[in-house]
Amino acid sequence: MTAAKNVTPEQDVQTFPGISFRLPGSVMNDETFFEFCQLNPELRIERDAEKTIFIMPPTTSETGNRNAKLTIKLGIWNEQRQLGEVFDSSTGFKLPNGAERSPDVSWISKDRWEALTSAERNHFAPIAPDFVLELRSKDQSLAHLKKKMEEYIAVGCRMGWLVDPKGRKTFVYTENGDIQTVSFDDTLSGGEVLPGFELRLADLFKTG
Repeated sequence: MTAAKNVTPEQDVQTFPGISFRLPGSVMNDETFFEFCQLNPELRIERDAEKTIFIMPPTTSETGNRNAKLTIKLGIWNEQRQLGEVFDSSTGFKLPNGAERSPDVSWISKDRWEALTSAERNHFAPIAPDFVLELRSKDQSLAHLKKKMEEYIAVGCRMGWLVDPKGRKTFVYTENGDIQTVSFDDTLSGGEVLPGFELRLADLFKTG
């Protein structure tokens, strides 16, 4: 079992504020991993394509508040448009590459969500969300989060936002491989993925 080391946010390293470890597949297969997550609802648990398990503690109150604001904003837009479903940070998805991930905020179009069976919806749904958002906390490195965003796009996500309150900017990932950097003072657009959804983070987050 390897604990993540303490680093400054500017360091370009693959770290996160938690622990990581690997177990033999015979010990932690998909069903066992799902049960393990259900038995530990107070923890946020993910697993990458190489079957490394990442356990993260609850977020700080500030990060949780920011994440709630982002989820609410997307939820309001979705209630008005009725184009799909919004998911919070406790939701697990089984990505096409075999990883189990829990984006801070995510959205799936109505037709893709409804195509899933009831059993699939009540498990870690085997689907890559159309839109994902990761919110950087102060003790997370950008390198680790950027790697996750690249993974989301590689497995079929159409758009992703990596929100960095410390740097007061958002990295916008699109399905064609483009990555744009948008200042908190400018307006984010959902484009064709989230039509009509706009957000100016300077209005939502007053400080870094």
